[in-house]
Amino acid sequence: MLPKPPQQSHHAQSDFSDWFAWRTTRFLRFLADTFFAGRYGNRAVVLETVAAVPGMVGGALIHLKSLRSMKDDEGWIRTLLDEAENERMHLMTFIHIAQPSRLERAMIMLAQGIFYNLFFLLYLVSSRTAHRLVGYFEEEAVYSYTEYLAGIDGGQYENVPAPQIAIDYWKLAPDARLRDVIVVVRDDEAGHRDVNHSFADQLAVEAQAA
Repeated sequence: MLPKPPQQSHHAQSDFSDWFAWRTTRFLRFLADTFFAGRYGNRAVVLETVAAVPGMVGGALIHLKSLRSMKDDEGWIRTLLDEAENERMHLMTFIHIAQPSRLERAMIMLAQGIFYNLFFLLYLVSSRTAHRLVGYFEEEAVYSYTEYLAGIDGGQYENVPAPQIAIDYWKLAPDARLRDVIVVVRDDEAGHRDVNHSFADQLAVEAQAA
């Protein structure tokens, strides 16, 4: 049995926007499962690079919108930029654990370039769909890290010492191990999941009221 993730939840699709975000997420999950199989450390390196993009894109576009409209952002900018920084720290941590190959580094550059531009366009067209997409991404991230934990507990993956960068960032114990890192990273992803689904819900309500 997989270790239970924190605040486990799934947002049910209610319209085309949700359906599009969910099916896109499932397709990308299929690609990740196919390419990385059980190599969760390497998977995390590539996916966390992509995961750090939405918060930066959303924060920048809301910043510009706030300037144009001369209205307060209600804390969205800081929340999204903090999310982007947190995801970047996930990447910095797993680089120490997985040691990505040249091929994977090339994949990171390609994936980031493609995803940044597509997500930028999606956010311009429908910020609600963009946040829902991230919410579903994070649902999958929570599940993937739960599988990673199960692999460590089952002896499939070595529970190596936590990198110093992770100990400093999350204020872990000096003798923390990889399992401790995955637990706090999974907690982060659960938080991002809930925030982005909440943002998508708020935008849906605003659209209905307009």
